[in-house]
Amino acid sequence: MSQPASQSEIFAAGSLRGLSVLVTGGGTGLGRETAFELARCGAAVTIAGRRREVLEATASDALAQALEGEIDWVCGDVRERVDAERMIRTVREQRGRLDVLVNNAGGQFFSPAELIAAKGWRAVWRLNVGGMLNMSEAAHELAFEPAGAGTVVNVTLSPHHGMPGMAHSGAARATVEALTRELAGRWAGAGVTVTAVAAGHYATEVTAKYPESVRVGASQTVPLQRLGEPIEHAWLVAMLASPLGRAFNGSTVTLDGARDNWFGPWPPPGLAGEAGEVPVEERKPMGDRQPLV
Repeated sequence: MSQPASQSEIFAAGSLRGLSVLVTGGGTGLGRETAFELARCGAAVTIAGRRREVLEATASDALAQALEGEIDWVCGDVRERVDAERMIRTVREQRGRLDVLVNNAGGQFFSPAELIAAKGWRAVWRLNVGGMLNMSEAAHELAFEPAGAGTVVNVTLSPHHGMPGMAHSGAARATVEALTRELAGRWAGAGVTVTAVAAGHYATEVTAKYPESVRVGASQTVPLQRLGEPIEHAWLVAMLASPLGRAFNGSTVTLDGARDNWFGPWPPPGLAGEAGEVPVEERKPMGDRQPLV
């Protein structure tokens, strides 16, 4: 999908102008695309991550594209509460405020559930759940509460029917969605909005680390029959960062090409015709019959 370098394809110019946004895991993959789209909409974006060279390269690419908003960076580990607080303070010092936090940092590894050691479970939990809580609580205490408003967008994963081969991540992501609802209710009186995005399979450089059999078969499990484009995910996050996003408080929005509605090959075995098409039932002419309403 082609994308203009300096302006959003679907949002009005300057639609997020004046917002200060922090995107964790913003140097690669969906986080990088999200940061660029937010900047195209005019937001002042800070990307965070553990690898300084990756963050510097992403910020440099953004500068070369002459985006309406700028992209800066701060290095830190969301798993460490001290780092989380330092990153929030850094954004406030550099931007004067923090309006939106996008908890994009996360990760997992493939393994049958029975072979995941306690250390592996703790590692995935610490990153996906602990990291989200560290950043969200630090943002609320140090930036949102004094200002009386703020938005948190938690990036989690779809499907919601279990995650074979990644049970530790499935459990952690389900917890993030539960905490999204909890924090939304807890902080609503302070003007803070908390939402989540359940992301499907996307064609990013990050997915290249997964086994080839997984990459090849991924699109076949999606009724839409293709992997998502990273910009599609970025559009959703940009919308949730806008004033409309407040209407989604406590919600998890799934964007996965309908994969949540079906798990397995599509069309299902035995349903498709010889050419792979799904058969359409022949209907008798309506004649004088009245349609059902």
